[in-house]
Amino acid sequence: MDKGDGKEHSGSVVARSWVRWVQAAGLWTLIGLAFASQLFVTSAKLGQPVSWGRAVSWSLADWYVYAALALFAAPLAQRIRFTSGGWPKALAAHFPASLIFSLLYMTLRAFVGQAQASFARQPISYQQAFELLLTKTFLFNVLVYWVVVISVHAMAYYRESVERERHASELERRLVVARLKALQMQLNPHFLFNTLHAISALMHQNVEAADRMIARLSELLRYALESTDEQVVPLRQEIEFLDRYLEIERVRFGKRLEVVKQIAPETLDSLVPNLILQPLVENAIQHGIAPHARVGRLEIITNASAHTLVLEVRDNGSGLVPGSLGEGGIGLANTRSRLRELYGESQTIELKNGAQGGLCVIVSIPLRRTTSKTMKQSFSG
Repeated sequence: MDKGDGKEHSGSVVARSWVRWVQAAGLWTLIGLAFASQLFVTSAKLGQPVSWGRAVSWSLADWYVYAALALFAAPLAQRIRFTSGGWPKALAAHFPASLIFSLLYMTLRAFVGQAQASFARQPISYQQAFELLLTKTFLFNVLVYWVVVISVHAMAYYRESVERERHASELERRLVVARLKALQMQLNPHFLFNTLHAISALMHQNVEAADRMIARLSELLRYALESTDEQVVPLRQEIEFLDRYLEIERVRFGKRLEVVKQIAPETLDSLVPNLILQPLVENAIQHGIAPHARVGRLEIITNASAHTLVLEVRDNGSGLVPGSLGEGGIGLANTRSRLRELYGESQTIELKNGAQGGLCVIVSIPLRRTTSKTMKQSFSG
């Protein structure tokens, strides 16, 4: 931390401290005014009216003395807590402390009361003021002490509860991020191994095509490394990555691969999980197109409603085998897991046979749009 940061931090601490002091003073003042109102109304009804100024001065004097003594009672309450196993010790400490609190209050308040009486030209001795307070306030003073202790305990338990919730929430967030990173790390090697296997097979047939695949693969690997920390990206960026991946597959399949994209323009700025489309497309190519000699048709469709973004990948392969659960391989398994981690129950992924044959994979996620006006450029040149 540099000097500027240190000064800023110390300044914020001082500011918060002043806020707490002002809040505490305001609280004790409000209590004093409430009791002043009660004294003013009650004395009037009893036929012994007291002026509002005198009611306020006497009540505020009472509660400001309590506030001064609370400065010592509150730290004691913080240090000695009523815990499940420590309440006997706490009671043994706080009971005599409450009596001392009451005695100190009467001692201080008697001096203040004597000064107020002299100012009102109704002088009384210190002994008279003390004895009057002893008769009227001893038990009430003890009660005020216990209210201070209970209040301190309540605030401490509340802060601890909030801190536990914050800590639990932070741990849960970190766990989700760790799971997502683990899934992404598992997904990237899966994609890499499949691509290297395709390059290896092509090396014996078309060296030039294999060389182009290696060049495209290097670009994809660079993107995958640069975007490791990004869990969600704009759909526009995801489509860019997918186009580069499809270039590799076109080199591999040539005219046997036909790609049709129907990307709704209003969906391009929507946020989607990073590398969400590639495993779906890879699954369609590997299981729907590669096993057949005919031209394989791959369709990538996106559309959005008011609150939902729908991503759809179709192929013209054999579709689901009758009786199959439609779980798919590792790519689809990772996709399911990532969607659950990111969106919980607000997402769905459905595998079904298309109306014209082949497999149709439909992903539905909450519609969220990027707030950035400048999109990250995934590839250069």
